[in-house]
Amino acid sequence: MNIMDDLFYTESHEWIRIDGDIATIGISDFAQHELGDIVFVELPDVGMKVSAGEPCGSIEAVKAVEDMISPLSGKVAERNTDLEDSPDLINKSPYEDGWIMKVRLSNKDELDNLLSAVEYKKIIPE
Repeated sequence: MNIMDDLFYTESHEWIRIDGDIATIGISDFAQHELGDIVFVELPDVGMKVSAGEPCGSIEAVKAVEDMISPLSGKVAERNTDLEDSPDLINKSPYEDGWIMKVRLSNKDELDNLLSAVEYKKIIPE
Protein backbone atom coordinates (compact mmCIF):
# COMPACT_ATOMS: atom_id res chain seq x y z
CA MET A 1 0.00 0.00 0.00
CA ASN A 2 1.49 3.30 -1.08
CA ILE A 3 1.14 6.11 1.48
CA MET A 4 2.88 9.35 0.55
CA ASP A 5 4.67 10.96 3.49
CA ASP A 6 4.19 14.53 2.24
CA LEU A 7 0.37 14.39 2.15
CA PHE A 8 -2.40 14.73 4.70
CA TYR A 9 -5.18 12.12 4.98
CA THR A 10 -8.65 11.63 6.42
CA GLU A 11 -10.24 8.69 8.18
CA SER A 12 -12.53 8.36 5.12
CA HIS A 13 -9.39 7.80 2.98
CA GLU A 14 -9.03 11.07 1.09
CA TRP A 15 -5.56 12.55 0.60
CA ILE A 16 -4.76 16.25 0.59
CA ARG A 17 -1.76 18.14 -0.83
CA ILE A 18 -1.53 21.75 0.38
CA ASP A 19 0.01 24.48 -1.78
CA GLY A 20 -0.66 27.91 -0.26
CA ASP A 21 -4.44 28.23 0.02
CA ILE A 22 -5.14 25.49 -2.57
CA ALA A 23 -5.77 21.90 -1.51
CA THR A 24 -5.50 19.18 -4.14
CA ILE A 25 -7.71 16.26 -3.09
CA GLY A 26 -8.03 12.64 -4.14
CA ILE A 27 -8.58 9.21 -2.65
CA SER A 28 -5.78 7.14 -1.19
CA ASP A 29 -4.15 4.09 -2.70
CA PHE A 30 -5.85 2.06 0.04
CA ALA A 31 -9.28 3.45 -0.92
CA GLN A 32 -8.89 2.80 -4.65
CA HIS A 33 -7.66 -0.72 -3.89
CA GLU A 34 -10.68 -1.41 -1.66
CA LEU A 35 -13.10 -0.04 -4.28
CA GLY A 36 -11.63 -2.01 -7.17
CA ASP A 37 -11.98 -0.90 -10.77
CA ILE A 38 -13.36 2.64 -10.85
CA VAL A 39 -15.79 3.12 -13.74
CA PHE A 40 -17.29 6.60 -13.13
CA VAL A 41 -16.53 9.72 -11.11
CA GLU A 42 -19.08 12.46 -10.39
CA LEU A 43 -16.99 15.62 -10.00
CA PRO A 44 -18.10 18.78 -8.20
CA ASP A 45 -18.55 21.87 -10.38
CA VAL A 46 -15.92 24.62 -10.42
CA GLY A 47 -17.15 27.41 -8.13
CA MET A 48 -19.16 25.02 -5.94
CA LYS A 49 -18.80 25.59 -2.20
CA VAL A 50 -17.77 22.47 -0.31
CA SER A 51 -17.82 21.85 3.43
CA ALA A 52 -15.52 19.65 5.46
CA GLY A 53 -17.10 16.27 6.13
CA GLU A 54 -19.85 16.73 3.54
CA PRO A 55 -20.34 14.81 0.26
CA CYS A 56 -19.34 16.71 -2.89
CA GLY A 57 -19.41 14.01 -5.56
CA SER A 58 -19.24 10.25 -5.92
CA ILE A 59 -16.99 7.48 -7.09
CA GLU A 60 -18.53 4.46 -8.77
CA ALA A 61 -16.62 1.21 -8.90
CA VAL A 62 -17.59 -2.27 -10.01
CA LYS A 63 -18.08 -3.20 -6.33
CA ALA A 64 -19.83 -0.08 -4.95
CA VAL A 65 -20.70 3.59 -5.21
CA GLU A 66 -19.11 5.80 -2.55
CA ASP A 67 -19.60 9.46 -1.73
CA MET A 68 -16.58 11.68 -2.18
CA ILE A 69 -16.30 13.51 1.15
CA SER A 70 -14.68 16.93 1.13
CA PRO A 71 -11.96 16.97 3.79
CA LEU A 72 -11.87 20.79 3.87
CA SER A 73 -14.18 23.74 3.35
CA GLY A 74 -13.83 26.17 0.48
CA LYS A 75 -14.67 26.68 -3.15
CA VAL A 76 -13.80 24.26 -5.96
CA ALA A 77 -11.09 25.96 -8.03
CA GLU A 78 -10.47 23.13 -10.48
CA ARG A 79 -11.65 19.61 -11.18
CA ASN A 80 -9.82 16.81 -12.93
CA THR A 81 -11.80 16.55 -16.16
CA ASP A 82 -9.46 13.75 -17.34
CA LEU A 83 -11.45 11.50 -14.99
CA GLU A 84 -14.60 11.97 -17.09
CA ASP A 85 -13.11 9.88 -19.91
CA SER A 86 -10.61 7.87 -17.83
CA PRO A 87 -11.92 7.30 -14.29
CA ASP A 88 -9.42 4.44 -13.96
CA LEU A 89 -6.66 7.06 -13.58
CA ILE A 90 -7.57 6.88 -9.89
CA ASN A 91 -6.64 3.18 -9.90
CA LYS A 92 -3.48 3.68 -11.95
CA SER A 93 -2.15 6.84 -10.30
CA PRO A 94 -4.16 7.86 -7.21
CA TYR A 95 -1.66 10.50 -6.03
CA GLU A 96 -0.69 12.08 -9.35
CA ASP A 97 -2.92 11.74 -12.44
CA GLY A 98 -5.94 10.55 -10.42
CA TRP A 99 -6.47 13.65 -8.28
CA ILE A 100 -10.14 14.67 -8.10
CA MET A 101 -10.42 18.38 -7.31
CA LYS A 102 -8.60 21.47 -6.12
CA VAL A 103 -10.24 23.59 -3.43
CA ARG A 104 -9.43 27.17 -2.44
CA LEU A 105 -9.50 26.93 1.33
CA SER A 106 -11.85 29.08 3.37
CA ASN A 107 -10.74 27.85 6.82
CA LYS A 108 -7.11 26.83 7.25
CA ASP A 109 -7.85 25.81 10.87
CA GLU A 110 -9.46 22.67 9.42
CA LEU A 111 -5.98 21.46 8.48
CA ASP A 112 -5.56 20.59 12.17
CA ASN A 113 -8.23 17.88 11.74
CA LEU A 114 -6.27 15.99 9.08
CA LEU A 115 -4.05 12.98 9.67
CA SER A 116 -0.33 12.84 8.97
CA ALA A 117 0.98 9.89 6.93
CA VAL A 118 2.18 8.27 10.18
CA GLU A 119 -1.27 8.64 11.76
CA TYR A 120 -3.01 7.39 8.61
CA LYS A 121 -0.84 4.27 8.46
CA LYS A 122 -2.12 3.36 11.94
CA ILE A 123 -5.78 3.28 10.86
CA ILE A 124 -5.54 1.13 7.73
CA PRO A 125 -5.43 -2.65 8.02
CA GLU A 126 -2.20 -4.44 7.21
